[in-house]
Amino acid sequence: MNDSRLPIVFVAGAVGLAAVVGTLYLKRGKEPAPVVPPRPPVAEVPKESPEPAAIPATQQESEVDEPQDPEAALANAGVGLAAVDPAELLEKIGQALEAGDFQKLGELIGREALDETTRKRLAQLALQAPKLRRPNAVQEVGELELNSRARWALWLEGLEAGRNRIFFDLKRDGGKWSVQSLTLPPGPGEPVPKAVLVDALGIADAFLQATLHQQFELAKEFVDSTTVSDAKIAGLCILFEDGNYQLRPEKPLRAMFQQPDTAGYLARVVTSEGAEAAEFSLVLRQPAQAGHWRVSDINLDELLADYARRVAGGDVYYTPLLKNPKGGDTLVLYFDFDEDSLAPRTQRQLAIVSQILKTDPEKQLTLSGHTDALGTVPYNEKLSARRAAAVKDYLVQSGVAENQIITLAKGQTQPRRPNFTETGADDPAGRRANRRAEIYLDFD
Repeated sequence: MNDSRLPIVFVAGAVGLAAVVGTLYLKRGKEPAPVVPPRPPVAEVPKESPEPAAIPATQQESEVDEPQDPEAALANAGVGLAAVDPAELLEKIGQALEAGDFQKLGELIGREALDETTRKRLAQLALQAPKLRRPNAVQEVGELELNSRARWALWLEGLEAGRNRIFFDLKRDGGKWSVQSLTLPPGPGEPVPKAVLVDALGIADAFLQATLHQQFELAKEFVDSTTVSDAKIAGLCILFEDGNYQLRPEKPLRAMFQQPDTAGYLARVVTSEGAEAAEFSLVLRQPAQAGHWRVSDINLDELLADYARRVAGGDVYYTPLLKNPKGGDTLVLYFDFDEDSLAPRTQRQLAIVSQILKTDPEKQLTLSGHTDALGTVPYNEKLSARRAAAVKDYLVQSGVAENQIITLAKGQTQPRRPNFTETGADDPAGRRANRRAEIYLDFD
């Protein structure tokens, strides 16, 4: 074949191929499209509701909002939490109580402290949605045994005295504290006892709380009246109020000794600003036949010294409480030079005395007025009478019956301190202690 004819052959072949392709295309367009059977409908699953099998078991349980069975949750308590800081432990217990988290309460307190009765009462209390006092919801009450057992309290808000504290006795083991027992306040409708706990520490705490709140009659319930005078109780009330003392936050009652029928504590106080102040001792005894513990002795020497240093300008003789030569104690009120008017401090002290007298119309007190040695004897006798009369008038205006008060004018005849030095010079400090009125409160 001639090479010049090759292009013609290729062109002809291409045209033929194009014709075949065109014919096939036209023929395909005339055939019906194949029928595709419809797919069955698929149920639509909301995205917010995944299939249960896809959720871990623990996640399912946490999302189920079922109310707790309080007693069952508390009954399943473990061994309880042990903490280095007892205040932190009590704070966590308080938070769980406020939140009504019974499972957490059981985990923190532990089964040892949760007998059946306590579980029921704690569940009832938690269901009442109690609120803790803020600030200072957690308070240390004192030591049961030196460095090994202690009592703490949770203060509840808005409840009357006697119902506003839950007591926790803690034990220390291996440097950590855990709950050994707890004592709940009386429930609604139940009578409020004078002291929720009647062991030695409970009585000591109840006595101090009463004196801190100027509740003389309640404080008197906790003492042995044969060894602790009314004047000493009143004097402690006055010292707390006038000296603006508070119980120390840490170890307010420090155990000195503990015997089957005798216990001793150091009561530790601070100023209202929290500065270290003083301490005084309490001795308690339990009578025979397992009678109630009673405060049998109070030594206020260090507290009186601190009061004189902070409140009385360092004058150790300017004290509101003195030993009476007849026995017992005497309250003392002081006056400025040549004055018979009552200072604000004296009025606050007399307000406490009036409460004592008004509780029992049969009680009487002996009230004596005194002066220093400056001035004539007749003048000082009249001045001492006016001082005694000023005290009596205030008590009568406070609601005390006149026949409960016996007044005496002693003038300058019974000085407490020398009016003059050994050289005969004037002694202002001594005279200051002599310008006074004395109240003898030891009632028969």
